[in-house]
Amino acid sequence: MKLSIVNSAIFTGFLAVATAAAHTQPQSTPPGPTNPMGAMHGDEMNPGHVAPTNPGPLEIRFGDKSSSWTPSTLAPLSRTTVTVHNEHTKADETYAGVPLISLLTPLGVSDKPHGKDLRLYVVAVGSDGYEAVYSVGEVTPDIHDATVIVADAENGKPLVSDGPLKLIDTRDKRPARWVRNPVAIKVLAAQ
Repeated sequence: MKLSIVNSAIFTGFLAVATAAAHTQPQSTPPGPTNPMGAMHGDEMNPGHVAPTNPGPLEIRFGDKSSSWTPSTLAPLSRTTVTVHNEHTKADETYAGVPLISLLTPLGVSDKPHGKDLRLYVVAVGSDGYEAVYSVGEVTPDIHDATVIVADAENGKPLVSDGPLKLIDTRDKRPARWVRNPVAIKVLAAQ
């Protein structure tokens, strides 16, 4: 009888500790569109990914100025073609599109940044919640020898599986900062 009371007391104490721990531990949210900070980028985690959700226009914002882009509004602009090696697919891929700096300069970003301009950085957000950051120097040929483009074609065909647009960087060793179906690009200043 005494053993049963002791076991019951131990079980009750264990249950109370477990309940308290469950209420004080932050709840984990699986990565995905509802949790952008933990979202996994398909190129990083799953090269055979599914198309991004909510394909839509790319909204670019710098201060109080903004612009919206789709493949049809990008089509008449001066285009660039780049060939990059995708470390995940182990293949060379050719993309065509518009240099990112060409979309930023009409909003007031200098194509020859100096001084305070070099405090600017770009946050690109994909429809899947994935985010990548570039300094303004990295997207400006005047400073950096890489090319960052908003691509709308791969190997001569319109993009399909990655959304209608894709942000491509020619100098990254792997496609960690390539953003599929970018839906927002924000230009911000470091403090």
